Amino acid sequence: MKRKGSIVTVNGPVVRAKGMRDFAMREMVEVGKLAIIGEIIRMEGDEALIQVYEDTQGLHLGEDVHGNGEPLSMALGPGLIGTIIDGIGRPLGKLRELEGSFISRGVKVNQLDLDKVWEITPQVSAGEIVTSGMILAIVQETSMVTHRIVAPPGVEGEILSIAPAGFHKAGEILARIRDGKGKERDIPIISRWPVRTPRPYRERLLPDEPLITGQRVIDGLFPLSKGGVAAIPGGFGTGKTVTQHQLAKWSDAQIVVYIGCGERGNEMTQVLEEFPVLDDPRSGKPLMERTVLIANTSNMPVAAREASIYTGITIAEYYRDMGYDVAMMADSTSRWAEALREISGRLEEIPAEEGFPAYLPTRLAEFYERAGKVVTMGGEKGSISVIGAVSPPGGDFTEPVTRHTKRFIRCFWGLDKQLAHARHFPAINWVESYSEYADEVKDWYFSHVDPRWGELRDKARDILSEDERIQQIVRLVGEDVLPDEQRLLAFTAFLLKNGYLQQGAFGPDSFCPPEKGFAILEIILFFYQKTRELVNSGCPLSLIRDLNEVVEITHLKEISADDMESFARVRTTLEKKLEEVGRERLARPGGEEQWR
Repeated sequence: MKRKGSIVTVNGPVVRAKGMRDFAMREMVEVGKLAIIGEIIRMEGDEALIQVYEDTQGLHLGEDVHGNGEPLSMALGPGLIGTIIDGIGRPLGKLRELEGSFISRGVKVNQLDLDKVWEITPQVSAGEIVTSGMILAIVQETSMVTHRIVAPPGVEGEILSIAPAGFHKAGEILARIRDGKGKERDIPIISRWPVRTPRPYRERLLPDEPLITGQRVIDGLFPLSKGGVAAIPGGFGTGKTVTQHQLAKWSDAQIVVYIGCGERGNEMTQVLEEFPVLDDPRSGKPLMERTVLIANTSNMPVAAREASIYTGITIAEYYRDMGYDVAMMADSTSRWAEALREISGRLEEIPAEEGFPAYLPTRLAEFYERAGKVVTMGGEKGSISVIGAVSPPGGDFTEPVTRHTKRFIRCFWGLDKQLAHARHFPAINWVESYSEYADEVKDWYFSHVDPRWGELRDKARDILSEDERIQQIVRLVGEDVLPDEQRLLAFTAFLLKNGYLQQGAFGPDSFCPPEKGFAILEIILFFYQKTRELVNSGCPLSLIRDLNEVVEITHLKEISADDMESFARVRTTLEKKLEEVGRERLARPGGEEQWR
């Protein structure tokens, strides 16, 4: 007999039902005559509180509540790549085919197309012993992604039968096994996994390889490792979404999961319109061939927004278990936290800071801890790098979501409103930002870019930090009163800001490989070292900073990454010119007046 309860009260997205004693915590239910989707979030004796993922308008007291027998889960299998789904995993394209532009409540649709035919190549044979995470078959999901169907966690035993090589529908059974207790079970092509439960792995590894983003300020000063976690906080208009778009397009992750979590509809529309027609910069093929988009905008039900990041991280874990490096963008965790706050208020829980629930830090920790570089159950190496945008009201980094997020991340890219208004992109503040991954990825840069990377990075950060102090003096008394040594440092910081840190979001400089970024940084710091020697020996800075060779430093970023020899030529020309100036200084030792 099907279990059944009945509605007692309706309070926005929260429904209270009675007769629920036989239901389970976190079980999915169908509420009311329209059978709208909900999830049990609290049990109180015979009553249950249900978080409903659709509009509750029109529900009546006494309407039935039926259980589905499983928690909120995501269908995992071939067909995920290239899809656009909502916060609870429903494909928006399929919903549009059925409903048009406006989705009715209670619409049921498979998360993946069970009738779609895939060419499957088995990797095991009958009689073999398989364990959790072992690759059973492969499917060419897109031209860029080979989908590896692995034995689900907790499944191991002897293969009794395996689907033959060839074309099969996604809804078919892939294999049948017998476990150690003699029990037989089927392994389908498409499996399901509860989104709030982390998928297991064998071992967590040190995040010692950087996620190359092509953004100089990130790769050069504040690197993120594969398997790392980063936050991008910033007020309205500082470029959080654009920065995440850049990371999604240019990072060297093999799979991208992008979550529009409570963002404005126009921003998500830009993503949905741009990604399907955007070519992957490395392969030249459509970027959607390695991307999954989750669209849950601010006008969608608030409860589904709360679930969307769990849906996204579950998909990311699934591809990680295949041995892929996955980059997951969550835009934005502040909107997710606001959904928690609204639901908490409906539950009449005691609020903490600014009305957020007291368990906000716990939920943030649980989410970010699902990132990491690991050895999977099948022995593969995979990683999930999580980059969460934070939208603090008024750009206040002391508000609860930003402050608690900083407790659980190791890379902080703070966006600056003044830089954004000055059209400096990315508007990452080089004083407030930091990365704790720099020491862990230093060996990779040593062997793949240049052994001096760590040294030059530290020098650049020291110059930028000291320049902040000098600029306070300049704002008070002006630059003319500064000694030449401080003016040189301020000028070098100017070259770093405009010739290195600033980078266009479009055009040929949109992506900068680490080798090119290091070459630019090395030339700027070489200029600083040689010029400081000249200034200390009495050479006026004003005669150096106006040289054409010095002006050209701000245009180094326009040189193609394929033409690395040009950087060597620029450095040689600059060195010769500075040596020429040094020789002239020896010929005119009388001070600046003799130089005019």
